[in-house]
Amino acid sequence: MSLRDGRLVRRLKDREERAFREMVEEYGDRVFSLTYRMLGSREEAEDLAQEVFITIFKSIDSFRGDSKFSTWLYRVTANHCKNRIKYLSRRHDRDRTELTDQTEATTTGGPSLASPRPPLRPDKQLEGAQMEQMLQQAIGELDEEQRILVVLRDVEDLSYEEICAITELPEGTVKSRLHRARMALRKKLLKHM
Repeated sequence: MSLRDGRLVRRLKDREERAFREMVEEYGDRVFSLTYRMLGSREEAEDLAQEVFITIFKSIDSFRGDSKFSTWLYRVTANHCKNRIKYLSRRHDRDRTELTDQTEATTTGGPSLASPRPPLRPDKQLEGAQMEQMLQQAIGELDEEQRILVVLRDVEDLSYEEICAITELPEGTVKSRLHRARMALRKKLLKHM
């Protein structure tokens, strides 16, 4: 754990309100990105991200420091996402048609798989937005175990070591499941094209 994270954790354990705000500023975008990619709904992702930070603040005393703080934060986020997916599937409330287009996501600071580039022509922007929507829809169609691995590795660009710590799976299992998840994602993308 970094020195900076160590100080933040100590301050969180002391229940400093300012430390809570710093944690949200530092990790808010990453937590939102993960929840958005897992749930596919901006409103659900925003609500769940808030719940994650409240959970972290309330349960900070259970953080032992065996892993990086960010790894623990991702594990809590992933578990919240899995629970919300189960809840939504039980309630038959998995309406994923609410996906936001690339332009709105970019202007509101939402997640994007694309790296920053010079402005594109309008037709290229539309094409990129459509591809982003197809990709998000295909990711949303994966089962939750496949989805979490694809999002953590290919969207969030985490190392296998970090993913193993988050999912509590051995590296070989992560690699084989990720391979199968990528094949399933490829099939779904081809179906949409």
